[in-house]
Amino acid sequence: MTDGLRTTDRLTRFAELVVRVGVNVQPGQGVVVNADLEQAEVARAVVEQAYVAGAAWVEVLWTDGLVRRSELVHATVDTLTTDRPWVLQRTREWVEAGIATIALTGTPDPALVAGIEPAKLTAVRQGEVTARMQAAMGNHWRWTVVAAPNPIWAQQIYGEPDVERLWTEVGQAMRLDEADPVAAWRDRSATLAARALALDALQISELRYSGDGTDLTVGLIRGHRWTGGSVTDKAGITAMPNIPTEEVFTSPDRRRADGVLRVTKPVVIGGQLVEGLRLTFEAGRITDVSADVGADVALGQLDSDEGARSLGEVALVDRDSRVARTGTVFHNTLFDENAGAHVAWGQSFPFAVVGGLELSPDERFAAGLNSARVHTDVVVGGDGLTVTATTAGGNVDLLVDDEWVL
Repeated sequence: MTDGLRTTDRLTRFAELVVRVGVNVQPGQGVVVNADLEQAEVARAVVEQAYVAGAAWVEVLWTDGLVRRSELVHATVDTLTTDRPWVLQRTREWVEAGIATIALTGTPDPALVAGIEPAKLTAVRQGEVTARMQAAMGNHWRWTVVAAPNPIWAQQIYGEPDVERLWTEVGQAMRLDEADPVAAWRDRSATLAARALALDALQISELRYSGDGTDLTVGLIRGHRWTGGSVTDKAGITAMPNIPTEEVFTSPDRRRADGVLRVTKPVVIGGQLVEGLRLTFEAGRITDVSADVGADVALGQLDSDEGARSLGEVALVDRDSRVARTGTVFHNTLFDENAGAHVAWGQSFPFAVVGGLELSPDERFAAGLNSARVHTDVVVGGDGLTVTATTAGGNVDLLVDDEWVL
């Protein structure tokens, strides 16, 4: 065992971290776990730890790649975009019940979507996605998304299904190698929260990302707020929506982004890998897209929704990130976005503006927050990246050559 931990210890530490830091399960709370059949062993460990933490009930919603392929092959685009009333009702009831949601992810097998038309891969059921996104972004329930090692994911990274090697690198990124991973993440969360406060104090009006192939200026909303590490729900309970997380982030003014951006890490969209992505922005909109691989997939998502071509997030990550220090491209957005500074097109975070959770959707939009059915992170960070803030007192460097300097 390369990580020095017995398999049972490793799974327990992973699951405990997801339950106690990711969603911070409270006694008597209901928990929903989304997992693929490939992740059954990890899902069982998460269920066990949720009950240990005092969950009243835990339900697992299973998915399967082959079942998903059958749906994509045989269903029409109209079917794939039509809301299901029972799913909408279930989401409403979960919000009312104050459940916690845990999503286990892992890069899907690209062979399972080979030959599927892009329109089907990017099809979404708008009402269902909007309901889940509003619940999550509005802090109506506590949620976390965590990638679980599996052979298919390992195959895509290393060219062989070396799950032990993947567990070792995931363990490094998730601090499972610490004496107390839960305590380690609470410490890291405090560090990220302090960075967010320092950024808030600057009252930044614009960010400029500059580096090899990138020169992008993004405007920020007056009264924006940065978040790092944990978030706090309306009941005052903290949770960590992504593990690992190494970012401090906010939502920009969707109307103010100009320049060019070279994406430095692969991004998975609709189960397909997009590599060498390059984007051009004008007046807040993505106006031109090219890629070495998968440009049609990226365009399919960008054209799927009116808000998809505007930004919903800007995030800062430096080279000291645990993910970056592994030196591995994980081919998984959850991990790769935490290896470098990034932006996301699509949905904004209502809590990224003072009083944003109390605003109506129209008021949020008028303030400059974006509204979309998608939220896709793309990495711009890496060697040579500089991020500079424009403030009332002048320009302030935040990252220089991918290193935090504020």
